Amino acid sequence: MRVFSTLIFGLVEWAARNGFAPEPAAPGDRPRQSRHLMGIRGETFAYWYLRRAGYVMVGRNFRAPGLKGEIDLIGFDGDVLAFIEVKTRTGKPNASALPEDAITTDKRRFLARMAKRFLAERKLTGAHWRFDVLAIESQTGRRPLVRLHRGAFTDQ
Repeated sequence: MRVFSTLIFGLVEWAARNGFAPEPAAPGDRPRQSRHLMGIRGETFAYWYLRRAGYVMVGRNFRAPGLKGEIDLIGFDGDVLAFIEVKTRTGKPNASALPEDAITTDKRRFLARMAKRFLAERKLTGAHWRFDVLAIESQTGRRPLVRLHRGAFTDQ
């Protein structure tokens, strides 16, 4: 199975060789549509990146009724269930504004609530779990730079 993931990630990585930024906006396009498209590209790249790294994915874009937000990816890394937040940024690198810095205290709280709901709904209360962050920086004309932070934060 890892061979398949490696092959697919190779194709996804090749497609991302010039970055994730969409083509210049046509007249009438809204910037929000471009950000949404970039987010989808980033999450797809992250999915296959993690599969190649050995994660077994069990969920994508998990939303819980009555709770704000979503969990981008959920997968097992060995026997640990990882709730993965994907943050993608395009443009020039800026050391003072890394993608992973966008995960605020409020965002962590929302993710923790959703993770607990996910675990309760699936009766996985005894499972070992953690929060991972996958940060992707994508500059036009360059391959994406990826940083995986395992156990990036706790639910405290």
